[in-house]
Amino acid sequence: MTPQAGICAEPNLHGYYLMFNVAAGHEDEVRHQLAGFPALCHQVAEEFAEAAFTGLVAIGEAAWARLYPGERPAELAPFPTPGAGERQAVATPFDLFVQLRGDRVDVLHLAAQRLMAKLGGHLMLAEEVMGFRNQDCRDLTGFVDGTENPQGEHRAEVALVAEGPFAGGSYLHVQRFTHNLAGWQRLSLKEQEDTIGRTKQDNVEYASADKPLTAHVKRTNLKDGHGKTKEILRQSMPWATLERQGLYFISCCATSCHFSDMLRSMYEGDGQGHCDHLLRFTHADTGAAFFAPSETFLSQEGL
Repeated sequence: MTPQAGICAEPNLHGYYLMFNVAAGHEDEVRHQLAGFPALCHQVAEEFAEAAFTGLVAIGEAAWARLYPGERPAELAPFPTPGAGERQAVATPFDLFVQLRGDRVDVLHLAAQRLMAKLGGHLMLAEEVMGFRNQDCRDLTGFVDGTENPQGEHRAEVALVAEGPFAGGSYLHVQRFTHNLAGWQRLSLKEQEDTIGRTKQDNVEYASADKPLTAHVKRTNLKDGHGKTKEILRQSMPWATLERQGLYFISCCATSCHFSDMLRSMYEGDGQGHCDHLLRFTHADTGAAFFAPSETFLSQEGL
């Protein structure tokens, strides 16, 4: 099974993120057009090799049965919503998620135009966000993002299902965060670093004994019962307008459990009141669960 190139793609300068809902009664045509999505991406990548273009399409949890009524990925489930009150993850289901990545914005726009030429009459665009690399891969908080990301061949080991009918696919969880940068910038440097669990300038992780239990790194770096880290591959990028800004967070993994456990640790904490204090300065406006099947699956219109 050939995975979609966008799942394990190396960092780019730009990202174009599109959320769609499928028009009622158009499921067969959407499934048929999605079969040609890998070829569309390969063609754009060949035409503009210098742009390092990749694309991926993922099918939403609620839409899977409508588009592919056969077998279902075993761990494809609704987006989790741990927490309560103002500190609770939100679920905003969408039918399709398209990620276009590359080093030229014009190439991303061209790829999106070609996609819409095939699918525009069958889909309703629900969200359109442009992401960008900020300085040396830093979030708009000023801290390096994705430091713990797997590297090299290990990216595929973490992100892709290894066996079974959905081998080469990946479980995706997507959140669009909006930052309260005014509040964040009122913190001292030490308060910011304690909130993250890393130094800001040098990107050095705190020693374990020095990490506050509420630090973002503490709440998201989890281990299983055998002491093995519960890894995910992050494909996140900052986004911004003049009025609002944040992080477009994307988790890719061979299992949906790692992300769900991280989200629970962030929002509900350790059972002793130690939640992720970064959530005091950023809020997820969306949350959606998807599965990005292999190119083989898409081209055969399911199994």
